Amino acid sequence: MDLNYSAEDIAFRDQVRAYLDANLPKDLQQKVLNHKRLSKEDFVRWHKIVAKQGWVGTGWPVEYGGTGWNAVQRHIWEEECARAGTPPILPFGVNMVAPVIMAFGNEAQKKYYLPRILNCDDWWCQGYSEPGAGSDLASLKTRAERQGDHYIVNGQKTWTTLGQHADMIFCLVRTDTGARKQEGISFLLIDMKTPGITVRPIIMLDEDHEVNEVFFDNVKVPVENLIGEENKGWTYAKYLLGHERTNIAAVGRAKRELQFLKRIATEHLKNGKPMLEDPVFAAKVAMLEIEIMALEVTVLKVISEDSKRRGPGPEASMLKVKGTEVQQMLTELMVEAVGPYSLPFDRHYLEGQEAHSVFGDDDAAPLASYYFNFRKTSIYGGSNEIQKNIITQMILGL
Repeated sequence: MDLNYSAEDIAFRDQVRAYLDANLPKDLQQKVLNHKRLSKEDFVRWHKIVAKQGWVGTGWPVEYGGTGWNAVQRHIWEEECARAGTPPILPFGVNMVAPVIMAFGNEAQKKYYLPRILNCDDWWCQGYSEPGAGSDLASLKTRAERQGDHYIVNGQKTWTTLGQHADMIFCLVRTDTGARKQEGISFLLIDMKTPGITVRPIIMLDEDHEVNEVFFDNVKVPVENLIGEENKGWTYAKYLLGHERTNIAAVGRAKRELQFLKRIATEHLKNGKPMLEDPVFAAKVAMLEIEIMALEVTVLKVISEDSKRRGPGPEASMLKVKGTEVQQMLTELMVEAVGPYSLPFDRHYLEGQEAHSVFGDDDAAPLASYYFNFRKTSIYGGSNEIQKNIITQMILGL
């Protein structure tokens, strides 16, 4: 793989930079760069700005409203968005359920849902994990019983990210209790306004409402909301998880945060010298930088394979493992760099109610919260232990 940008790639990068410079609202940029919390309005606002340009579906085929960009162009876009400090385009609609609808949905589903996903007319959330079915997702117990032209859904999902804002949820449900557990699962699209759905917040250690429990009590779902064939949902779920794990790597953000880490490690002192001059700490930063470089090369390879319509393979599990390890290492070294300055908790600053932290160090104020939040990354999307099993079986053949 040629890792040098061509003249065309450089011109494209310049075009992207000019667009971001002209269109990224400064208040959103400062929230991202300063590790503050983003509201629903922040996410939707940026999504609609990008949608107006026609650049939301970066990996989508042109016939569905996508950009038609190649793998290198998509990588440049993600890298430049991270460099500039844009809010993320949330993956649940664009990068998770949309590829499933494109690959396995019928024409009516594609025609209705895909334009709405591109324009953020619907906020999507993911209904996969349950209290007894996390990494062992095939053990899910949420039931969907066919009654005429509807399914009746009963059960519970948990760790539903930003489900309190959602208009739609894509759910794995059990439609055949007598089959092998992977073979009795179906993939349903459910309107969150349907009677019988209750969303209960899960408040995390940093007092943030990011995840939820979702309960289904005799929820009536039209059969037309079934994706593909009944009892074939496990196939679709694996396809979706491949896309999720590829995107979890977040190389562009890691590169931006590496520069932030180096800056604060230069400004904070140990024994009268910058932390970055401490040999042990500097060695950790150097090793992290090497890991990020290797991760970037692997991401480019996997994206290139996906562009050939092969779909993400088991290599996506490699990206998930290494990408989340890198993210956690970054947050660990940030806290180490600032030491006790990361300890105070300033919720008002995190939520943008104050321009500066009351404790006097705006860089350090969010870092403990940032660190704790990123403990989740090695668990969601299938825990890293599960991903290593996939790598062992599918790549190493053991």
